[in-house]
Amino acid sequence: MTRLFVFIVGLSVLAVGCADSTSAPSQGTTTTSTFTVPMSSANEMPPITNADAGSSGTAIITLIVSKDDSGAITSATMNFQISVTGLPAGTTVTDAHIHNGAAGVNAGVYVATTLTSGELVITNGSGTTTKNGISVPADKAAAILANPAGHYFNVHTALNPNGAMRGQLSRPA
Repeated sequence: MTRLFVFIVGLSVLAVGCADSTSAPSQGTTTTSTFTVPMSSANEMPPITNADAGSSGTAIITLIVSKDDSGAITSATMNFQISVTGLPAGTTVTDAHIHNGAAGVNAGVYVATTLTSGELVITNGSGTTTKNGISVPADKAAAILANPAGHYFNVHTALNPNGAMRGQLSRPA
């Protein structure tokens, strides 16, 4: 009788556990895409022909997106590592950002780095800076991921306020 009682109690516990199966909510996913963007003064529209001509650089842009279970982007941030070279002595870098324009097309600012004038210090024609944790609207993050080549990154100087060097984003390797 005792064995039968233990068996019935055990079976009841198992049945209750199976009947009320609540699962923990899913946490979604986080993905990282890195774009390495070679920049050149010749890529600006129109190409640079003044003292900033011949300048170049690289922007490494890391896009971190969080997605819900349906795959929709719920939040996004960007980190920027910007290196420039070939600029004349005394150059002031005034800004840097992503624009939503294809090669050869100028467009408005799409994602700002929040770089301020003079923050990227130029020594002997070169300089490097990093900007991390820049918030990006979900729709802009999705557009960049869907068509990186439709976006360019450029660096602006006091001599070239519309852009001194530029490069198109491309799909991460």
